[in-house]
Amino acid sequence: PSELTDGLATETPFYFVHSFAVRPRDESSVLGTAAWGERFACAVARPPLYGVQFHPEKSSAAGLRLLANFADICAAVPA
Repeated sequence: PSELTDGLATETPFYFVHSFAVRPRDESSVLGTAAWGERFACAVARPPLYGVQFHPEKSSAAGLRLLANFADICAAVPA
């Protein structure tokens, strides 16, 4: 569980449009995985760094929720 994925179901679909994959050294940083030929990390977090390997801006309500969560995370970080 992560504040980035709050409110999203475990099997939430997101929009992918490329064939790149991330192989994190630290598996504990993996927030989500996807499968296309093989399983790969598609969302990682090591606060204050977050990364996704898909397009949340093209992922309907789920993408908007993820972006709103990210905005909330950013707002909570002292300047």
